[in-house]
Amino acid sequence: MRVKALRKIRFAWLRAVSGQAWRWAMYDWANSAFALIVMTSFVPLLLREHWTGGESSAEITFLWGSANSIAALLLAVAAPILGALADAGGRRRRLLAICVLSGAACTLLLALPGSGGWLWGLALFVLAWLGYSAANVFYDALLVEVAEPKQYDLVSSLGFSLGYIGSALLFTLCALVAVDPQRFGLASGVQAMQISMLLVGLWWILFSIPLLRGGARAAPPARRAAPGAVWRRLGNTLREARRHRQLWLFLLAYFLYIDGVHTIIKMAVDFGAAIDLPPSHLVLAILVTNYLGFPATLAFGFAGRRFGPRRCIYVALAIYCVVTFFASMASQTWHFYLLAAMIGLAQGGVQSLSRSLFARLAPPEKTAEMFGFYNMFGRFAAILGPVLVGYTSLALDSQRLGVLAILALLIAGFAVLTRLKQIR
Repeated sequence: MRVKALRKIRFAWLRAVSGQAWRWAMYDWANSAFALIVMTSFVPLLLREHWTGGESSAEITFLWGSANSIAALLLAVAAPILGALADAGGRRRRLLAICVLSGAACTLLLALPGSGGWLWGLALFVLAWLGYSAANVFYDALLVEVAEPKQYDLVSSLGFSLGYIGSALLFTLCALVAVDPQRFGLASGVQAMQISMLLVGLWWILFSIPLLRGGARAAPPARRAAPGAVWRRLGNTLREARRHRQLWLFLLAYFLYIDGVHTIIKMAVDFGAAIDLPPSHLVLAILVTNYLGFPATLAFGFAGRRFGPRRCIYVALAIYCVVTFFASMASQTWHFYLLAAMIGLAQGGVQSLSRSLFARLAPPEKTAEMFGFYNMFGRFAAILGPVLVGYTSLALDSQRLGVLAILALLIAGFAVLTRLKQIR
């Protein structure tokens, strides 16, 4: 019986990753390196150590925060419009290619700004980030073209898992070079980070090719959108919101709990520094999260297919609640590694199954448009969380107690999610 069960799992896995599903999932391998290496790790260091000259630490923090806020605001406004444009014209893959090429080109150019060139560097970063984020609108929407509904959970999880392992592999290489640049014939860590920008841009383009060249399972017929059709389409969607109550209810739940998740992610490095964790340990903790995220996300994909995505999201949110509670008491290095491991177990699951659950709720004729709203809600996330944590910390005069405020977002999102009708 066990052998037969294993064979069924193996064949189900092969069917899920064959053809279009595999090519689609490989795009996560392609673009996740940008998120980990460019956004999270090296561009903030380039800004502080190379692009600026004479600015105070507070001014540098302001510049970095402003660039991220501008980029997030631009995408939040543009995402639904881009989605409606893709649906109206049947051009999801073409628009994806445009975003990939423009975003990767700007990433390559991030190697060029010199000392004092912070304005040029941040402008290129904002453009690269917009290309990365806008491409995700079309990439997420293609899930319904490359997989059947019963495969959404597994295929979505496959994408996130490949993203974890792909970005971790390239980050490992880049980190080794940045830590000891002389061993690789480079003059400084700054030069190593500049070369990393080139590697990420080329990596992004190279591993996007399978998806951009492959055909879709059931792509909508291409047709040119009439002038004003995009705006009419968006207006109709908003007017018809009551017809899709479950979809908008999920978006509210998603906004709440993903805000808590993103707040934890954004606070992790700062929290590690607060307990005097050396930079090498911070890098290692990031790698722990990513390497654990690979098998854990796949496991969530299989579980989502077996038990339903919503139940598995409940499990992931429960893990995040435990992480938040434990973070309020953590004080030692091994505590931080334990937190990193627990985040690695849950992060890919909550992200991938949220995407697959939303794909079930989105009207087929408006998939890209709805994923535009999905990405808009995701980009506005982590706005409320940091403010809530900061205010609570100030009011209670305790940073550790302030962290517990994240529980309010996770529990609120959990509660709203329970109001969805049963979805398989």
